[in-house]
Order: sequence, then structure tokens, then C-alpha cells
Amino acid sequence: MEIPAELARTLATVVAEGTFDAASRVLQITPSAVSQRIKALEQHLGRVLLVRQKPVRATEAGQAVVRYARQLALLEHDALAGFALGRTDGVADRRPIAVPLAVNADTLGTWILPTLAELAARHPVVFDLHRDDQDFTAELLESGTVMAAITSQATPVAGCVARPLGVMRYRAVATPEYMARWLPGGMTPAALSGAPLVDFDRRDDLQTGFLRFVGADAAGPPRHYVPASNDFAVAVKLGLGWGMLPGFQSEEELADGRLVPLGGPPIDVPLHWQQWNLRSPLLDTIADAVVAEARRAFA
Repeated sequence: MEIPAELARTLATVVAEGTFDAASRVLQITPSAVSQRIKALEQHLGRVLLVRQKPVRATEAGQAVVRYARQLALLEHDALAGFALGRTDGVADRRPIAVPLAVNADTLGTWILPTLAELAARHPVVFDLHRDDQDFTAELLESGTVMAAITSQATPVAGCVARPLGVMRYRAVATPEYMARWLPGGMTPAALSGAPLVDFDRRDDLQTGFLRFVGADAAGPPRHYVPASNDFAVAVKLGLGWGMLPGFQSEEELADGRLVPLGGPPIDVPLHWQQWNLRSPLLDTIADAVVAEARRAFA
């Protein structure tokens, strides 16, 4: 049984755009035509491929088809780029390919964007960034939602390869004013159990892990939720609560006394680059640039 390439691409577009109407605008066909293609593909494969909700969601079978479509698009792009070798036309003469990447928030908020900007200036590529916690980005890779991911998972996802990036070190910090108000006797389990903290979101377990390590009641502290990396750091620096910040976001303030360490051990989060195991010059070029920049940032 073959998977018709045009129908697979239509499914991938619907999943990427979230609705049939949005996909129709990208594909420049009617929503009815999009629906007919999806139905034809489901009938051809004998599987339900989409959960029809807003936004739509691929079923397990649909994820496999989406992954196939995106791999096919990447290989097609590389082949067309090979045809252009030796030509004098520029990058702008080729239509960019969308490369979806899963990135954790602190990476997105600190070191990766300049690297992606340089890549986009030199290659016909646009990036579709999916932000999630580093403990969950590998799931987006496994489902076919992204081509590559920055993840805390060292073991390669099936059909992928992994490369180490380095270790992001987090320290518990707060403002001197916060310490004077909430932890006047220093960091003790009892004091931490009632002191407000800042969490990124409800999947962020860095602060909870620190509390457990030092023997504090992890369920006790009041929590602020600030789901953006830079805003999270700002919230800590404004004294809303204590939080775990990487050196990128706290080094200057720790040096001049605007932030102080609570004490206790740092938390090290090893990061890895995982990508589809394809012979793709474009994907390998992206990987090499990201790995090189990460190793400079973490040095």
C-alpha cells in the first residue's frame, strides 16, 4: 500500500494549521477540497487520521502520516537544493521550507534565536518553534510534530539520533528585600514551606525539586505562575518570589547584589539535540550550528 504524497501533505498542513479553513488558505484550495482529500486518504489507508476538533489533532496513525509527509518535504527540499548547485541565483529565489523545532523556554529565551536567525539568513528556511518543557519536547519529536527537539532525554526517540548540547545550571535566587521579608533567618525547610515562589507553569518542577531536596514541604508555598522565560526572570528580580534561574539570566544581578543565592545545591539539567535520522544536509546544518552555539553558551 502506498501513501499518496499530495494527500499526506494535505494532512500535514491541516495538522500544522489547526483547521481545515486555515489549511485551505495555505494550500489555495477550498475547505471542501481539503476535507475531501482527508476523507480519501482515510479511506485509502483504512484508518481515522484526524480527531476533528478545534484545533484538529492527529491520531496515532495520523501522526505516522504527518511524519512521513514532513520527511518527504525535507528530502524534496534537499534534492532541489542540489539541483541549484553552481547556479548564481540567491537564497531568496527558492521557496523556504518550514522546519518545526521543539525548544524549551529557557533555551528560547537565552541563546538559540541568534543562531536560528543566522541560519535563516543563509538558507531558505523558516522555523516553526514549539515551546515546551525540556522533559516533554521529545514527545513532539516522537509524534512527528517536529523534525528536531532540544530535550533532557538522552536516549534517542525511535527513528532519531541524539547529540549532547551541555548542561544548563540553575540556582535558587531571590532579591535581598525578599530574603529579608520571607527568609530573615536564612533558608530553612520551615521558612521555605511558607515563602512565595515563582513557577513557569504547572509542568515546571524545578522549584518543587529544589524544595524536596532541601527537605521543605513542596506543596506548602504560595505560587506565582509566569509562563514566559524572560518574564519569569523579571518576576524573580522584582521580588514576587524566589525561583531557579540559569546563569544566563542571573549572573549580572548576582555579581552586583541585586539578587542573592538562597543557598543549597544547584540543579543541573543536561540538554540534548535529537533529530530525525535522515540524510538531510539542511537538517544536519541546523544541528551543527545549534550544537556549536550551545557548547559555546555552556562553556
